Amino acid sequence: MDFTSRALAYCRPGFEKDLAAEFATRSARSSVAGHALATPDSGFVLYEFDAPLDEAQRIISYDQLIFARQLVWVRETLEDLPEKDRLAPILAAINRIHGRFGRVWAETADTNEAKTLSSFLKRFMPHVERALNDSRRLIDKNDALNLHLFFIDSSRVFIGTSDPASASPWPMGIARLRMPREAPSRSTLKLAEAFFGLLSEDERNATLRAGLRAVDLGAAPGGWTWQFASRGLLVTAVDNGPMSEIVRATGLVEHVRADGFVWKPSKPVEWMVCDMVEQPSRVAQLVAEWVASGRCRRSMFNLKLPMKKRHDAIEQARNLIYKRMSVSGRDWTLRFKHLYHDREEVTGYLAALKQA
Repeated sequence: MDFTSRALAYCRPGFEKDLAAEFATRSARSSVAGHALATPDSGFVLYEFDAPLDEAQRIISYDQLIFARQLVWVRETLEDLPEKDRLAPILAAINRIHGRFGRVWAETADTNEAKTLSSFLKRFMPHVERALNDSRRLIDKNDALNLHLFFIDSSRVFIGTSDPASASPWPMGIARLRMPREAPSRSTLKLAEAFFGLLSEDERNATLRAGLRAVDLGAAPGGWTWQFASRGLLVTAVDNGPMSEIVRATGLVEHVRADGFVWKPSKPVEWMVCDMVEQPSRVAQLVAEWVASGRCRRSMFNLKLPMKKRHDAIEQARNLIYKRMSVSGRDWTLRFKHLYHDREEVTGYLAALKQA
């Protein structure tokens, strides 16, 4: 009997090897055989587990994959779709999948070649949605499965599902965020996406409240500082460089000209964020010391990765944080994600769950 389960994960083109390595590591730890099908610069990885679907889903989840923008469990694969009638075989394949769906997304890889399919999908998908509505397969429930149609080209498609509780909320896993006119730099989008990609709604509501205090290390010109100030938090922006006048005009920002690796607050704060260009190991040690010592309750930070051995660099940073936090006397959580607005970097979130 065939017990192969297939996971399809989207990523930034060029990071397929790193994503495949994550799959392989998780598979090996669970003693389940598997192998990756990954083409360089394709923007996705297909990983086959030698296990039933429910077992494979226990091995890996979207939140555990740093380099995955989205994780879909493939239910059907269609090749050589007839040009004159692609709809019939796709609907037949969907009908073989049990259940109803909250959303249906037509998706492609984030490559220039795949983007040429956008006009075709705009014309084609209304027919799919109409058929699913007519058969009552689409329902207005936030917790219903997402249905994904991932087109390799106009004749090949992976059809799969994802659980919205363990999936990106955005089609193709791409955060659709507008650049605020008031923000001083595009780096502000990285922190905005991190708030949505690494924090739950309850965590955002509890920790991004007006009146709380934050520190931005390496703040200039102020893109990350602006994210806090726009929410009413009081920010200490630490950088020897100049801050944007727009940020200073909020009245919520104190600019301290100092080295972010040396400066310390006079009393604990809720947040410390850091987007400094520095070795990942040095940033990891800095962040761990702030949280472990109680200078801040939580931190969002970026690790600038080397071109090679990205996975190794992240694991080194993770181990440094583990080593410091394990002797802190605190319960804590650590999360990493390669976000859409990241490039050769990943974003991390470290938080103390209770005081020592």
